[in-house]
Amino acid sequence: MAEEKEEPKMEEPVEEPKIGVYVCHCGINIKNTVDVDAVRDYAATLPNVVLAKDYMYVCSDPGQGIIKQDIRDGKVNRVIVAACSPRLHEPTFRKTCMSAGLNPFFYEMANIREQCSWVWEDKATNTEKAKDIVRATVARSNLLEPLEEKEVDVVPETV
Repeated sequence: MAEEKEEPKMEEPVEEPKIGVYVCHCGINIKNTVDVDAVRDYAATLPNVVLAKDYMYVCSDPGQGIIKQDIRDGKVNRVIVAACSPRLHEPTFRKTCMSAGLNPFFYEMANIREQCSWVWEDKATNTEKAKDIVRATVARSNLLEPLEEKEVDVVPETV
């Protein structure tokens, strides 16, 4: 008698990306050296970007509240924050997404502060570089799939 093979489980289809891009002024850190309005407007033209907003401090409670509300209202199912280093605020925004009911791995950070606004003094150059970073981050966000964190036991013999 042949062994019965288990049918592979089909995963739920992932919803079509509805990307929200949130560009942070970071006070004067980004705003003084990048044309934030131009970056926001450019982001709105990219594939599957359904809204693009800017805010003085996206990491602040009111800034996070804007993101949460957009998620809860069903406007976005992917979040990109164009701001500072993910090292600084990636946990902040993953928690923001999670608290609004979005898989935290549907969040991406576009580091336009350390990677462009702090690099050159020329606003036009910084703005173009910021657009490139946002475009690349949107392309990546379009490919994101839901992930989940898992804990596994350590096998002492392997260490």
